[in-house]
Amino acid sequence: MSTSPTPTPQQVGILVLDDNAQGASAVKQILDSEGWRVRVVSDTKMLLAELKTGEWSLVIANVVLTGVDGHAFVILRELASVSAADGARIRVLYLIPEATSSQYVTHLEAARLPYVLRPYHLHDFLEKVSDLLVEVKAIEGPIRQVRHEFGALRKKKKQAGRNSMFASRDTFSYTDEELTEYEKQEGELAKSRRKPRINLGDPNR
Repeated sequence: MSTSPTPTPQQVGILVLDDNAQGASAVKQILDSEGWRVRVVSDTKMLLAELKTGEWSLVIANVVLTGVDGHAFVILRELASVSAADGARIRVLYLIPEATSSQYVTHLEAARLPYVLRPYHLHDFLEKVSDLLVEVKAIEGPIRQVRHEFGALRKKKKQAGRNSMFASRDTFSYTDEELTEYEKQEGELAKSRRKPRINLGDPNR
């Protein structure tokens, strides 16, 4: 008697709308390292086409591209307004470049739409992403601990110098407490496992 194979859980899908190649690459690398499936699109036409597939649990959108009164913004707002109790399947997180924050923060807060200012802390960014994924039951629990390897980041910063997005901190920033906590965790984990380092500054990874 044959048995059916155990179905493989569907991979979490995250759609990123951003025309800033460097920033989008960094976000993709961070989310890829969590095992999530990530696609980056650079305009709202591509975004709307992807939304029709129904494959995405989260949209991370640069608000400069959607605006706050355009068709894409209206669609995303409607999707985000569905409550978990009503079977929400997708959430939206807006990226606001710090230089444009005065134009968008008030509007997004009035609409009760989640956002992050860029540059932002990796830890805070991942927490917001995971909280939204939990809301639509894409993952079981939120991330409450940074697990990424800052050692590779530091190495990249030394190699790339001030031209690196991580060296200049124009996308992500890290507190001394985060770095100290990571070093402590790495020391403990190194005793029990070996994991390849992910170079977060390499746009080709």
